[in-house]
Amino acid sequence: MKIVFTGGGTGGHVYPLVAIAREIRRIYPKKNLDFYYIGQKDEFASILLSQEDFILKFVISGKVRRYFSIQNLIDILFKIPAGFFQSFFMLLLLRPDLVFSKGGSGSISVTLAARFLRIPIFLHESDVVPGLSNQITSKWAKKIFTSFPKTEYFDPKKIILTGNPIRNEILNGDRLRASEIFNLTLSKPLILIIGGSQGAEAINDFVLRIINDLLKDYEIIHVTGRENIKEIQAEAQVVMDKDLDKYYHPIGYLDEDKLKHAYCVADIIISRAGSGSIFEISAVGKPSILIPLPTSAGNHQSKNANVYAQLGAAEVVEQENLTPNFFMDKIRLLFAIPEKLKEMSQAAKSFSKPMAARSIAREILEFLMLN
Repeated sequence: MKIVFTGGGTGGHVYPLVAIAREIRRIYPKKNLDFYYIGQKDEFASILLSQEDFILKFVISGKVRRYFSIQNLIDILFKIPAGFFQSFFMLLLLRPDLVFSKGGSGSISVTLAARFLRIPIFLHESDVVPGLSNQITSKWAKKIFTSFPKTEYFDPKKIILTGNPIRNEILNGDRLRASEIFNLTLSKPLILIIGGSQGAEAINDFVLRIINDLLKDYEIIHVTGRENIKEIQAEAQVVMDKDLDKYYHPIGYLDEDKLKHAYCVADIIISRAGSGSIFEISAVGKPSILIPLPTSAGNHQSKNANVYAQLGAAEVVEQENLTPNFFMDKIRLLFAIPEKLKEMSQAAKSFSKPMAARSIAREILEFLMLN
């Protein structure tokens, strides 16, 4: 059997593909199963997927935007058609049994080619508001898996609510191992700050503004993004009180092993509001403060965050409201009411769907066995 996966190159697209592929192999461990990835060339996706034994093939990628621009015109008239023809001939040669799309730039060319070749398409949508690629692909997808119960736009007859697939390996962290990895003191409540797989400059800059206030009462693991780590470390050394530096632990990126231990040791998590982040945070049952990316397509991060926060699992702070006094007051208030943190943790666990990847894997295998 051959399954082609496609999707954008960010962690929000790639990590779920890894989770689904692992579950398919657990359920169906036979050797006559090949995973391919066809999509835009991306170093992050290439490294991660090659480690999972995906066969990688790259196509020219274009993005469909919700507004007019010269770049949008170039993508629609040139890049997407070029990617379509590349995908068409790749799929024609491979003849996969199924194409699974996670959406994002690059996926539309692959799914359009699959439609022309009459290859079955399954789709997963992470967000409350679907991206344009998934909106288009949904018209010819056989099944659509969704993360949130209130996902907009899709044909209800095709929808299967599964949650967002997460890697179950991140659920098995250990506090003592975290202490060793990050050189923690564990003498104060610990806050884990994550800006997404690529980091978040606005969050990084804000952390530096309030770093001394934070470190007086809390220990911090700060995930800056690989591209930002050296700059953040240098700036922190300038602005941070020297007697507080033992409580500050910046790191560029958390691989799977480090991530599970960081999640375990955290008392509260500050994060962007991508679906992947929300579902990982909920699976580990941690209270969170979500800072939606204001430029996310269709404002989907804000909508994700507010759906999640309505359950009592998180607090939402829009980036435009990130002021030192307001933010520090919010953190102190949460830690001042342990019962509130406990309720947030319970709400997070109630929302979580740790079996999402397995549910999707079963649907894929059941379809392939019957067709």
